[in-house]
Amino acid sequence: MAEGEKIISINIEDEMRGAYIDYSMSVIISRALPDVRDGLKPVHRRVLYGMSELGVSYNKAHKKSARIVGEVLGKYHPHGDSSVYDTMVRMAQDWSLRYPLVDGQGNFGSIDGDSPAAMRYTEARLKRLSDEMLGDLDKDTVDFQANFDDSLEEPSVMPAKFPNLLMNGSSGIAVGMATNMAPHNLSEVVDGIIAYLDNDQITVQELIEYVKAPDFPTGGVIYGYEGVRQALETGRGRVVMRAKTHFETTPTGKEQIVVTEIPYMVNKAAMIQRTAELINEKRIEGISDLRDESDRDGMRVVYDLKRDAVPQVVLNNLFKYTQLQSTFGVNNVALVKGRPMTLNLRDLIHHFVEHRGDVVVRRTRYELAEAQKRAHILEGLLIALDHLDEVIALIRGSRDPELARAQLIERFTLSDVQARAILDMRLQRLTGLERDKIVNEYNELMKLIDYLNSVLDSPALQRQIIKDELIEIRERYGDARRTHIEYAGGDIDFESLIAEESMVITISNEGYIKRTSLDEYRAQGRGGTGAKGVSTKESDFTSHLFVASTHDFLLLFTEGGRLYWIKAYELPEGGKAAKGRPIQNLIPDLATDPVRSVLNVRDLRDPDYAQNNYLMFCTEQGTVKKTTLEAYSRPRAAGINAITINEGDRLLDVQLTTGTSEVILASRNGRAVRFNEANVRPMGRTAAGVRGITLAEDGNDRVVGMVCLADPQKELLVVSENGYGKRSPIDDYRITNRGAKGVSTLKVTEKTGSLVSIKDVVDDDDLMIINRSGITIRLRVADVRSIGRATQGVRLIKISEGDEISSVAKVAADDKELELVDAAGELVVAEEGQEGGSPTAAPELAADADTAEDELPVS
Repeated sequence: MAEGEKIISINIEDEMRGAYIDYSMSVIISRALPDVRDGLKPVHRRVLYGMSELGVSYNKAHKKSARIVGEVLGKYHPHGDSSVYDTMVRMAQDWSLRYPLVDGQGNFGSIDGDSPAAMRYTEARLKRLSDEMLGDLDKDTVDFQANFDDSLEEPSVMPAKFPNLLMNGSSGIAVGMATNMAPHNLSEVVDGIIAYLDNDQITVQELIEYVKAPDFPTGGVIYGYEGVRQALETGRGRVVMRAKTHFETTPTGKEQIVVTEIPYMVNKAAMIQRTAELINEKRIEGISDLRDESDRDGMRVVYDLKRDAVPQVVLNNLFKYTQLQSTFGVNNVALVKGRPMTLNLRDLIHHFVEHRGDVVVRRTRYELAEAQKRAHILEGLLIALDHLDEVIALIRGSRDPELARAQLIERFTLSDVQARAILDMRLQRLTGLERDKIVNEYNELMKLIDYLNSVLDSPALQRQIIKDELIEIRERYGDARRTHIEYAGGDIDFESLIAEESMVITISNEGYIKRTSLDEYRAQGRGGTGAKGVSTKESDFTSHLFVASTHDFLLLFTEGGRLYWIKAYELPEGGKAAKGRPIQNLIPDLATDPVRSVLNVRDLRDPDYAQNNYLMFCTEQGTVKKTTLEAYSRPRAAGINAITINEGDRLLDVQLTTGTSEVILASRNGRAVRFNEANVRPMGRTAAGVRGITLAEDGNDRVVGMVCLADPQKELLVVSENGYGKRSPIDDYRITNRGAKGVSTLKVTEKTGSLVSIKDVVDDDDLMIINRSGITIRLRVADVRSIGRATQGVRLIKISEGDEISSVAKVAADDKELELVDAAGELVVAEEGQEGGSPTAAPELAADADTAEDELPVS
């Protein structure tokens, strides 16, 4: 170690933490986020100020961009010439900024993503609008700060006579936060600010009547208003943008889709290339040719359609699969007094008005001070003119100017400034006409001083000045809205076009899914052979069958513990005998992780509902877990981990509860345990859960079903794999602690087979029973006798040799007459009370249900 050096030991963790925090704050404050007052980031502010100092205003000749970049780089922004030039280029692009601040000359890029020419080839100057941004900068309206080497000063904010942040928006990524603010129409914004100046208690909803929506430089269409409203009210929202399109027919009769405006920030060339790829991949059909006919007169992208194509259908597919429809995610984060904040429309207007008020006050004070200085000098000149001969004699008799100045001060009680002004006065000012000019100037100055004092004393007058200046800005720079608002687009939800009806959802063991109208399933008498329900391969069988509304959210839980979301109407529709589509075509990840449970949820967006309802999970090894629905209320295309599954276990079932239900778990060996849901505490989304039931130690036992009861008046129905079943009162199952072995719920014998399903039912329910071969039967729960929980039950469905029941679902009963179907699927209609046609004509069950086989004759 060299002499005089000293090594200080520090904790590297503390040093890294401090250094990263410093870096983060530097990025947030000095690079990525705009100031709410002028809407500029430091680099934008420095480019504009550097150009102003260089003298390239709107009424001066253009200067080489390299000259401008060098000026800004050397004096204010030492972070690389590319950052300065790229900033200046973007401020000159009329497809990037709604109201450009730089007037570029030369190649400044294109909407196709072409790069601008090198800075040595292009020229630039300020736009006239930038003069309004920089106006009054020399009147002490804003604070100045030292530049990077303390050799010069630069403004910390611009006076900004117009609300640049609202008009041009901003985007940037900081550390731990980002901003993405949409541009708006100048005239609308000014109208909104004037409304705020007239009534500072105005609400956001009232301001929206003036500032209706973003107004993008590339035009296009805002499709739907709900996201816009949310963005204006909260500062965060999703604005759906669509291209402006229309249909044309060529002289030869060929139909075309013509695009004349595209969504904001969409690269036209990349969009056309991607569309061509989708056409080649057959993802989009009906288009025979695609070309870009854009020129200096405007944009024109043409899609030639095939003869049999329906233009509206093709256009809808283009909106769905290409960037003809895109989303602008509004995130209004800006710096307010050096701190990042999320701001709604009213906040943005409030802070701009506050800034302009401060600028007006500081400017008025500056002008008042200057006027008072000038009035003070004029007062001295008038004194000299009133005593002209004596003043001349005094000056002529003085040895030097300093003596003359001292004698003037002493003789006429003048200030040093006044005395110097008299000495500096030219002889021509001694004429009578010049004296009148001085008197008139003095009188005007006194009026100005009185006015400026009244401005400082009157906040109302200050607001009127802000209003008058904004009106002038609107009249000079205001223009018509470019982006059309299609209010009905998003307000008419696609769901509203889908008829709400009950559908039977079926998922096969090999992953085929479909939805079928419930009306296709006919009520049958208990003991019928059933109707052919699903056409499957020999190795496939239906593993899930349930009823859902077309508007329901389906939460698909896989055996590995993943969760995926899909709307019921998005499922392929097919007849009762249709196979359906592979579910991995809808959700690719399900190809390797089969669905184990599907849950119908009506609304995930209601916070009260999501926070006060729970999901109860159950695995085959008897583990249970309870988590609030809110943890699963934000759908993601890639799915999420819903529960941690232990090695050797699989997810069995998931049910929606209110937190006060009673839970019944049943095992393959015919045991069931009943406990209060309150015994399971709420856990995090990725927790594994706790023990729900203790299984037999033979290694073959597993949980086959879970019932969550909100109504203890229901009965428990159990079904075995050989077609036997029964229902028993819930009270037959005593409440025990979670994790017990349970009590007998079905007398498992070789004849009944193992337990396969349990359901909570009432007399008004119907059952849908389906076996591995695809045979299905619908019967009424009222036709199944209520008997003791330890019995083996009665036959519900005839099972062919080698076949067994796959799944059981309950549906609401209807008023249709009962129907019997024979083994060949031929329908035999039997009226109520007719032998063989109704369960009422069936023989009575034997007193000993353990040995009874209650079978109905089948024609």
